[in-house]
Amino acid sequence: MTISISTGDEISDEQAPLLADVVEASVDFKGRASVRSKSGCWNSAPFIIAVGVAERFAYYGISANLVSYLTGKMGKSTASAAAILNAWFGTSSLLPILGAFVADSFFGRFRMIVASCVLYVAGLCFLTLSASLTSNSPLECKPSANNVTCSVNHLHLVFFFFSFYLIAFAQGGFTPCVQAFGAEQFDEEDRNENKAKSSFFNWWYWFVIGCILVPLFTLTYIQENVSWELGFGIPAIIMCFSLLLFLIGSTTYRFRIYSNGRNPFVRIHRVIVRAAKNRQAAPIAVSIEGSLGNKGAGARFKFLEKALLAHDGSIEDDKICSIRDVEDTQSILRLAPFWWACMGYSIIYAQPSTLFTKQASTLDRHINPTFQIPSASLQQCFIAVPVIFAIPIYDRIFVPLARAITKNPAGISMLQRIGTGLFISFISIVFAALVETKRLAIAREYGLVDIPGALIPMSVWWLAPQYVLSGVSDVFAMVGLQEFFYDQVPSELKSVGLALYLSILGIGSFISSFLVSSIQDATKGNGQGGWFSDNLNRAHLDYFYWLLAGLSASGFVAFVYFSKSYVYKRCTVLS
Repeated sequence: MTISISTGDEISDEQAPLLADVVEASVDFKGRASVRSKSGCWNSAPFIIAVGVAERFAYYGISANLVSYLTGKMGKSTASAAAILNAWFGTSSLLPILGAFVADSFFGRFRMIVASCVLYVAGLCFLTLSASLTSNSPLECKPSANNVTCSVNHLHLVFFFFSFYLIAFAQGGFTPCVQAFGAEQFDEEDRNENKAKSSFFNWWYWFVIGCILVPLFTLTYIQENVSWELGFGIPAIIMCFSLLLFLIGSTTYRFRIYSNGRNPFVRIHRVIVRAAKNRQAAPIAVSIEGSLGNKGAGARFKFLEKALLAHDGSIEDDKICSIRDVEDTQSILRLAPFWWACMGYSIIYAQPSTLFTKQASTLDRHINPTFQIPSASLQQCFIAVPVIFAIPIYDRIFVPLARAITKNPAGISMLQRIGTGLFISFISIVFAALVETKRLAIAREYGLVDIPGALIPMSVWWLAPQYVLSGVSDVFAMVGLQEFFYDQVPSELKSVGLALYLSILGIGSFISSFLVSSIQDATKGNGQGGWFSDNLNRAHLDYFYWLLAGLSASGFVAFVYFSKSYVYKRCTVLS
């Protein structure tokens, strides 16, 4: 969104007292200087959180139970459904990089949010129509070597994927912008608002999880027991209302303006290209405050300082690259080691909506003799509920206590928070492997190995530890990653920072999908169903979980190693 503000050189006596209430480098929706008491902060946050909650309701409303839809209505195998869902999760988490690039370079975050909401509604409407077409068409079955495979009509399948990926494309523009737009409503240079911004990330995640818990549980029940058309149509209606609410809040928003008119991606590209051209030049010594002057993590990229040199070896800041350009490029590259170290966590993060759900579908899920919990709803029951309780405890009890000890306004550092989450995630997948081993043992004990549809005489509460620990790990790692990747990037690239955080989850989903497909192909020979056999009683999800535990442990060790030498970006805070 392009907003201009005009200022004069002279300030009247009547205007002078108002300057203290003006937010620097921010304007309102009419292009006037933002007034601190009337705009931004918690005045704007409810509108932005509301549209964020609606989008997550729509996203999880179609994805949480999609494995059941694919294996049921669409006739896909368990391995195929898991691969499809992981690929979609991966694409959904990588597209925000493109959306953030367009928003930060050309479109603006506000406009990107509005346009993405419109696309979201269109995609959900198409998906509802696709479900209606599938429900009215029988599956087409063909005999194969050992059994009969069934699938929907080819044209219906194409339309389903078009609708499905249109939603992924829409959320690719929405997700990195809405949280960045919400966070920039808090002035980082104001001490109180800067502290409130840290709480904003906590409460954002709380509202996103807490406010969709009951609606998602209801939506999953509707999808499985009423109709998939209604189950996909309700999120479309919710998104329409949330867009109207977001537009109503426009009068309270702050819109950031930047003094440097150059495209931030062009600046970063120039630094890398110029440093590469000057790679043969002698090292230079630049005395400045920031990443070029520290001996920590920034020192790993000291070669970028050669971007300050001209071809003749002299320093021409104005004509070549500025010190700020080099610092901004370093700040982006310094995130790369942590991005890779969190891959193990992201692969585990992909499991509750796929393999955990299929695992739960074989257990006794009855609450009473007449009602049983839908397997997909366990994500809401055992992950969302712990999050609802953990975040207020973290924000209102743990942070003040830790702040008194560490003198850190956030209680603990962002990297300490993320590392705690990675460790808890590792414990959760170890629990999952142990429980799956017990489930298979019970199946063998009762002679149910060759009866795929049989209910294992084992309570679904056995899965509670892996789900609960997964939720608690998200409170630390997920929220910590959001704040870290937002805070440590240049101010013009906040959407890109959040997109990089989302890409961790995306690449993790792709890796999970690749591992599932590759392992299944390697283990299904000689008449064996493989690790991911449709008959879970002959599968070996426990082996896969132990593999993920090993990847998670190695990632945690790498994360601790990189954290020891990391130096945070400096920020000037006014009292």
